[in-house]
Amino acid sequence: MTRSEKSAVVAKLEAEFREAGAIIVCDYRGLNVKKLEVLRNTAREQGIKVQVVKNTLANIALKNVDKDGMELKDTNIYIWGEDQLAVTKVVAKFEETNDLFSIKTAHIDGEVASVEKVRALSKMPSRDELIAMLLQVWNAPIQNFTIGLNALKEKKEQTA
Repeated sequence: MTRSEKSAVVAKLEAEFREAGAIIVCDYRGLNVKKLEVLRNTAREQGIKVQVVKNTLANIALKNVDKDGMELKDTNIYIWGEDQLAVTKVVAKFEETNDLFSIKTAHIDGEVASVEKVRALSKMPSRDELIAMLLQVWNAPIQNFTIGLNALKEKKEQTA
């Protein structure tokens, strides 16, 4: 890579990392291309970026957007996106199904996050799931009332 190519990569990463709500660094050593494509396709469906970047270039980009502090060693794959929960869910689900893939570190909510925090966030319901739960709670009394009225109607018809 020439110096100008490296600076272009750093500039692109800076722009994307600045908007990212979560940046997760994972070890992918030993995974074949087919499995990495599964990760990329799953992430792409949810608007999440997945890229293998040299640690030095990623470190420069992270420092320039004040998201430094992560220890970057060995081979890493970077996964980031605006929606923190979506990023953590994609990574945690992929980690469960692939033994060679592991979460190393993350940057969430302006601070370096542990692997445990990433896994805990992945278990939280998303915004859409929370709205669905709330609607079910609101709908339950009305549904039970109509079921009761229908049962009362059927009972009156049987006695008549």
